[in-house]
This record gives sequence, structure tokens and C-alpha cells, in this order.
Amino acid sequence: METLCGLFGVSRQAWYEKQKRHQKADLKSAIVLAEVRRLRLDLPSVGAEILHHQLADFRERHGIKLGRDKFAKLLRDNGLLIRRRTRRARTTWSNHPFRKYPNLVKGKKVDAPNTLWVSDITYLPLPRGFAYLSLITDAYSRKIVGWTLHPTLEMEGPLSALKMALKANKTRQHLIHHSDRGVQYCCHAYTGLLRKNKIAISMTEQGDPYENALAERVNRTIKEDMLLNRGFISYAAAEEGVQRAIENYNRLRPHRSCGYYTPEQAHRMQGELVKKWRVTKRRQAAKMPLAESMSATQK
Repeated sequence: METLCGLFGVSRQAWYEKQKRHQKADLKSAIVLAEVRRLRLDLPSVGAEILHHQLADFRERHGIKLGRDKFAKLLRDNGLLIRRRTRRARTTWSNHPFRKYPNLVKGKKVDAPNTLWVSDITYLPLPRGFAYLSLITDAYSRKIVGWTLHPTLEMEGPLSALKMALKANKTRQHLIHHSDRGVQYCCHAYTGLLRKNKIAISMTEQGDPYENALAERVNRTIKEDMLLNRGFISYAAAEEGVQRAIENYNRLRPHRSCGYYTPEQAHRMQGELVKKWRVTKRRQAAKMPLAESMSATQK
């Protein structure tokens, strides 16, 4: 050993110290990876940046210094970065005779829960076709306040989600309901229930996806971070998976747009929430409504 160390111009003590540092680093990496795997039992596909934030206190308790980029590399080297794959289905049909309402949320600042709800429909792959998930999300807290999984795109799905949201959130002040112009949201049954509860009706214009960006963003998060897009063996299995995913999303999944609070925590607050996302060139260039609360490009 002394001869080998001499060939490389280092002392035996320096070599042993380096070995100890490597072993210590390997141990710390193993500790972090074990905690990542534990967190992903409930948040199976959450991204590296959110995980890095969730592990901040854990790393401090264990004396582990690990930046975001090195953390992402650690996940990549151990096969823990998430790959995004999905099939697509059309969920919006706006060529119908029902009234289409104007967009009421352009430039609106949301500073309290239950003042703006956004709605959308997404799809989950089944062995034969799809099941359709209707979501109603509070724009302030990002909490999913109403949801229904339905085997078809008929209005019963979104209507059931709306009834759930109304039942669970009875304290509402000047509430606006925002959606696309799909027939499910324009039909008399849906708009009639909104008017009955004195909720203002707002819809996208010209089919611009940025006008309902927050709802589409939540669709993507709940499917990708909670692995709802992986496919289910049956409709019953999909329904069970959706319920568990939404409970975990509301209770455990922090949001950069809500100061890294979970939706449940943010839903109990008032006033402006500090945004924690990084400003990108794409976001700076995009001119979209509700820029502070309905950003479509974060991950």
C-alpha cells in the first residue's frame, strides 16, 4: 500500500481519509434514497424538485448537504427519475347549442379559498378504452374540492363532482366557477345548479388552453405524480386508485405556487401565498390570464 501511494504522490493517511469520505458519502446517499422510496409510497411519481423540498428538514437532521442538481443526478443514477408516457383521448366538445359564458377571470387576483373554482375533465386508461375523471380545483389552495370518475363523458360525471364540492364547501363568497366550453359545463343541468347556488359562471374563449391552465395543470399532476396514467385492470380498480390519489394529493403534495404548503394547509389560509417557482423564459414570454395563480408551466 505504501508503494502504491508513493506512485501517486499521496500518503497512506490521505488515501484512508479519502476512503472514509467516499464511504460516508455512499451512506448519506443510501439514507436519502431510502427516504425517497418511503415518500413515494404515497406520492409515487412526484418530481425531483418537490422531493428535494420535502427532504429539507430530513437532510438537516442527518447533516446531509445535497443541492437540487446533485439530488436529481442521484435519482437519475438510481433509476428514480420519472418518465412521462400516456395515451390521449378527447374530452371537450364545444360545438353545441347551449349558451357559452364570457371569461370572468382575466387578470383576477385570488387571495382566499372558495372564491374561484376551476373545472376540467381528464381520462384514465383502462384495458378497453378510458374512464373519465371530473375535477373541481380551488384556484387559491390547489385543493381538489370535488371529483367523480365516470365511465362516459356524459354530464353526470361533472355534475356529481360539482355536488361534492358544494356539499363540502358551504362557506363561499362571490365564488366564480371557471371551465372550458364543453357541453358538460354548458348544459342546463350544470349551469342551473351553479345559478341556484349563486355562483358566477366563467368560461374560456376561443378555445385557448391557457385560459384554463390551472385546471389542466392539476389534471397532469394528479395523473403523473400519483401514477393514475399507468392504466388499471378494471373500472373498480381505477375508482379506488383515484380516491387514494386525491386524498394523498390534498394531504401530502406541497405546491411551489402555494409557498410549498399542501392543498389542505393552504385551504385554511387567507391572503396572498408566496410563490416558490423559478421564473423561466417561457413563463415570462407567455401572456395568459391569472398569471400569478393559474400558471401552466411549472414542474
